[in-house]
Amino acid sequence: MEAFKDLVNTVSSPTILFTATVASFFFIFPPTDWFDKWHRRLRLHYLWTKKAFIITTVTMIGFFIIGLSDPDFRSIVLKPDNVPISGLIFLVYFFTWLAMRQAYKNDERMEAGEKPDEYYEPPNDKALVWPDLVYVEFISLILFSAFLMVWSIGLPAPIEEPANPTESPNPAKAPWYFLGLQELLVYFDPWLAGVVFPSLIIVGLMAIPYLDRNPEGSGYYSYKNRKFSIALFMFGWLILWNMLIIVGTFLRGPNWNFFGPFEYWDIHKLEPLTNINLSEFVYVKWLNVGLPDNILLREIWGFAVMGIYFVILPPLLARTLLKRFYNDLGSFRYSIFVVLLLTTLLLPIKMYLRWIFNLKYIIAIPEYFFNI
Repeated sequence: MEAFKDLVNTVSSPTILFTATVASFFFIFPPTDWFDKWHRRLRLHYLWTKKAFIITTVTMIGFFIIGLSDPDFRSIVLKPDNVPISGLIFLVYFFTWLAMRQAYKNDERMEAGEKPDEYYEPPNDKALVWPDLVYVEFISLILFSAFLMVWSIGLPAPIEEPANPTESPNPAKAPWYFLGLQELLVYFDPWLAGVVFPSLIIVGLMAIPYLDRNPEGSGYYSYKNRKFSIALFMFGWLILWNMLIIVGTFLRGPNWNFFGPFEYWDIHKLEPLTNINLSEFVYVKWLNVGLPDNILLREIWGFAVMGIYFVILPPLLARTLLKRFYNDLGSFRYSIFVVLLLTTLLLPIKMYLRWIFNLKYIIAIPEYFFNI
């Protein structure tokens, strides 16, 4: 059992966990035909069968049951604030499996020359608001109200002692729905993590109908007809949002250090890190000289990197990897799409730069509170 706990704690380290998740993600949700070929060759499409769902669900439940025998795991998972996140894991998996199963089922039906399950012939196939819709919603209301009553009776409210201005909780965590943004604060300045990125998320979601005008797969579940769009959305939703919430809930402990699920939250744990900026890398480490006094000269390397990333890289991608998207979208819509795409990829890139090189900022101008 101790060997199992040590293995889980090791795998839960950020570099291993995130790398393994990202490396396997695009084979599970293939964005291109090449990934789809390996997806089929590795038989990963069987993940969306009922048998795979039962096996995965039983495995997850078994992991939680075994984990509850450990006092450290139990103290984290059964904390009233964290119980809903445990439920979130199961619900996200269930609805992802349900949607993908229906999408694969419709793809198989259409390959056989049949209509998707959601297809209907008006006016014969239709559902009336009364009694069909209202009846189902009323039953759902009763069941969910009963569930909330049982929940409120059986689980103590997460109310702590009166606030003490001289003593801050450690770790101080945001509500669960903001934990993803709080995790971003480790890698980005507050103006980026708390303002720019949430705004881009909203703008990106609003832009989806204007960027993706593919009529195929509209009104019914389908994966084959829009692999790239679904894979990209699922990457942002599952990896860059839900996973960060889970990490912030279960793996971030005192002083915002990483802890394994079976590791004791030692408040005295210290991880020696020397975070440095890109300008310090270039001038101090590589050129063995001091930092220039001129801000623009000091940060010219960071501006060059960001300029290459957001100015030079998009047209290069339009001529190579994203040529098909450029031809389909046109220059204006492609520009919006590629900026949102590169901004999304900036998060995992910055995370790896921090983990591997202890890089804090690419551009660091604290004199004007501008850091990237």
